[in-house]
Amino acid sequence: MKRILTVVVLLALVWLLLSVLGAVVKGLLWLSGVGLVLLALTVAYGWWKLRGPSSRGGSTV
Repeated sequence: MKRILTVVVLLALVWLLLSVLGAVVKGLLWLSGVGLVLLALTVAYGWWKLRGPSSRGGSTV
């Protein structure tokens, strides 16, 4: 569980840095958009994985 959280946080930071780089460097505005989309997808994936099976309605057996 902690390992997934570490991976999600690291990926989110990488995507955030790419977004900032895309916003700062002229001509790389597309990189900002891609970074923000990847950031949102990473956060959604992490939220889904960290909720656990019990909160998704799955059985614990």
